[in-house]
Amino acid sequence: MKRFLCVCGQRLYFENTSCGSCGRVVGFDPYALEMQSGELEGKDVLHSALVRYRLCANTLEYANCNWLLPADASEKLCLSCSRNRTIPNLENPDNIGRWARIEIAKRRLIYTLLGLELPIHKYSGAWHEGLLFDFLEDQRSNPWVKEHFVTTGHTQGVITVNVLEADDAQRAQQMELMNENYRTLLGHFRHEAGHYYFDVLVRDADRLGEFRNLFGDESRDYAKAVADHYNDGPPGDWQSRYISMYAASHPHEDWAESFAHFLHITDALETAIANGWHLPGVSDINNFEDCLSGWVQLSLVLNEMNRSMGLADAYPFVITDAIRDKLAFVRSCF
Repeated sequence: MKRFLCVCGQRLYFENTSCGSCGRVVGFDPYALEMQSGELEGKDVLHSALVRYRLCANTLEYANCNWLLPADASEKLCLSCSRNRTIPNLENPDNIGRWARIEIAKRRLIYTLLGLELPIHKYSGAWHEGLLFDFLEDQRSNPWVKEHFVTTGHTQGVITVNVLEADDAQRAQQMELMNENYRTLLGHFRHEAGHYYFDVLVRDADRLGEFRNLFGDESRDYAKAVADHYNDGPPGDWQSRYISMYAASHPHEDWAESFAHFLHITDALETAIANGWHLPGVSDINNFEDCLSGWVQLSLVLNEMNRSMGLADAYPFVITDAIRDKLAFVRSCF
């Protein structure tokens, strides 16, 4: 994440809707990838320097967004909110906070995708082009829905997230049940987006041969492979070849996990450098070798910082040579 400043010089954070120093209204311009601050004209027009913007409709109705649209846009929803097909039932007051936390993670995903110049596209009306999102409940949070259990996942460009993933206690319980050492909303979004970008960056780009040399044959029975993984566990040497235990279940999951981790690395490095961290030997994080070198240095410090505070490691993963090659392939696809 870049470092943002208000026109008054005060630091702004990605989720800010106003400046804590001067009180100006603040919003994010996804086309310039910059925070904008200015004065409000009427109820929904932000005047920032010489540019006029409109506030997203979800800002006005739910105070659940801080992204901006061009002032002359015909749409009411911003680039991020317009990707939603289904939002939680807001008659349940618990879902208001859940939805807010889900949207924060989703906007961070889209920020990184835009920064990497990966295609987002827009809903066509008849069908979709690009990423769409369904935020669904099951009977654990809403006894009136028909679904007993909603699985977070991806199919044909639609990312589904169970709204209970926005509850820390529920997510921690799932992490324990699944024997995971890392589970976050943002991690879900980055992983599931990876499934979509496999089609865009690998299959449709005629890079399946290279992919299979590193990840294996993605055409093998997915359902059986995942069932075998949960029944039998990963291979004994999985830590030398896979970034996570789940990545060992099937080549598609290995790709999605590697894609997600590359986004973790990219965003964290950008944040560190934007905030003045010096990483010896790193001159260009767009160069993969510099990126990986910087990440090894940074992740070690982050883990030590967390341990100093009595917290679990921020990045509880080891990047071996085999994993490095997979991450390098992911980067080469952009």
